[in-house]
Amino acid sequence: MQRKVSLMVNGKPVSAEVEDRTLLVQLLREHLRLTGTHVGCDTSQCGACVVHVDGEAVKSCTLLAVQADGRNVLTIEGVADGETLHPMQEAFRDNHALQCGFCTPGMVMSALDLVKNNPDPSERQIREYLEGNFCRCTGYHNIVLAIKAGAAAMRGAAQPKAAE
Repeated sequence: MQRKVSLMVNGKPVSAEVEDRTLLVQLLREHLRLTGTHVGCDTSQCGACVVHVDGEAVKSCTLLAVQADGRNVLTIEGVADGETLHPMQEAFRDNHALQCGFCTPGMVMSALDLVKNNPDPSERQIREYLEGNFCRCTGYHNIVLAIKAGAAAMRGAAQPKAAE
């Protein structure tokens, strides 16, 4: 059965006809062509599909599109301000917190949720928070550094970059 859903995505109203079983990640990627949100595992284990729904981080592979009807969704495409990267995105770039980049959108979205609730997280808190996000390339060290730096930038505090 097809159903019309209407929601705000990255501050813009959108609507689409979807089947009842369509996942939010499928709506974003296949219907709206917002391909920054990735599907990495199909089992809600990896965190590559993290987006914010009404200000809360969720794995978009665990939410039906019809459940997002009438809600506000923020994807990685909506984080930057035009060509200006968000401080967390800059921190990931500056601290070499990515290799293949597949997990990066979900990591950034999770990091933003963490920092929203804890503006100055410890390394331990960051590592615990990221337990639902897998990176198969970096070993997490620079991701943790990036989140610390991004959090500091968001607070307006100076934070040294990783050694190049």
